[in-house]
Amino acid sequence: MNIGEVSKRADISSKMVRRYEEQGIIPKASRSDAGYRQYSENDVHILKFVKRSRELGFSMKDIKQLVGLWRNKGRSSSQVKNIATKHIDELEKKLKETQEMLKTLNHLVKNCQGDNRPDCPILEELSCH
Repeated sequence: MNIGEVSKRADISSKMVRRYEEQGIIPKASRSDAGYRQYSENDVHILKFVKRSRELGFSMKDIKQLVGLWRNKGRSSSQVKNIATKHIDELEKKLKETQEMLKTLNHLVKNCQGDNRPDCPILEELSCH
């Protein structure tokens, strides 16, 4: 199938199909006699796998490893679990940081009068850090 069809079936842009090919995430496409890229059903499966991995926030480095492990039927699941566990740790750290930001901003907004006076605890806090 051509790049338009594979991108439609995988629900990603043609640009991303080319990018994933350049990064070695999917195999280099074969070429038709006219020079057009030709993709297989397996490429569609890999691209869907990549899309879902991106939706879960995995890095491209991790996705490349996960695709390799997915394609390797002799893999151990511990390798996959290690990648996912590391990703969970990163997400939990980001979540904690986001919760702290929300807590601070909520406190600042609560203490800002929001009137015509120039005093503003939000600006004071931003200028101190």
